[in-house]
Amino acid sequence: MKNKNLIGLILSAALFVVGFVLHGNVSLYFNLSGLLIVCGGTFSATLISFKFEQLRIVSKVLRAAYRKPIMKETDIINILIDLSIRSRMEGILSLQDKENETTILFLRRALGCLVDGYKIDQIRDILNTEMYFFRLRREDSERVLRSIADYLPAFGIVGSVVGLITMLGGIGDTSIILQAIPIALTSTLYGLIFSNFFFLPFASNIKERTNQELLLQKIIMEGVISINSELNPVILKTKLESFLTPSDREVQLVSYAKIKERFNIERELKREEKNRDAEETE
Repeated sequence: MKNKNLIGLILSAALFVVGFVLHGNVSLYFNLSGLLIVCGGTFSATLISFKFEQLRIVSKVLRAAYRKPIMKETDIINILIDLSIRSRMEGILSLQDKENETTILFLRRALGCLVDGYKIDQIRDILNTEMYFFRLRREDSERVLRSIADYLPAFGIVGSVVGLITMLGGIGDTSIILQAIPIALTSTLYGLIFSNFFFLPFASNIKERTNQELLLQKIIMEGVISINSELNPVILKTKLESFLTPSDREVQLVSYAKIKERFNIERELKREEKNRDAEETE
């Protein structure tokens, strides 16, 4: 899926660039003054709005979002099923070895609570708190990116205003007007492109990744609590597969024949028919 996204990105970006090149002079779209106004103004507003430490965290989240793949839900379920079988066969303390091997921090946290003998309510409360603040931290990163995306078009308009002022000041001098027009037009272009082509998609990517990771964390929480309750691994598998889409499940639907047999549907229908016939006869 990641390779498909990369191929689609390259093709769509190529179409986007071709739209600029097809019937125009490429050099007209480059203006250093407009670029400096947009980038410098946006960077300044960002530093005024947010702490540098927070911006560093956002950059780390962005790098992780595009470099580190997320485990699939089916892989997490298989890990939890394996842990459930191990705990029933070897005891709950055998999970401590598995805890040190797991790379997912939330799963390690959950297994740590399990190994330390916390009660079910305590485990659920701790993991819910972990999920809540994880979501808050990710929402902060998303908010920073969306704020930057809002700043960019605004400073694009600032660049346009600077260009218009220069044009009005150079009335009667054609050379000044020709120098000011690119600043007025390209500044708005830069602000819109940087905002809609980069920072808004960055924010959307973080939001999507956060939702996927929260789903994995919910699966882990329910799985660990079920392991602590010594739930049968088969029942646990059926329970955790409820988080998956129907296409990702390995569950085979019960046939209508078994449903009829279980609930005695045919017998009930025949009994109702006999009752109706008896009523009509009377």
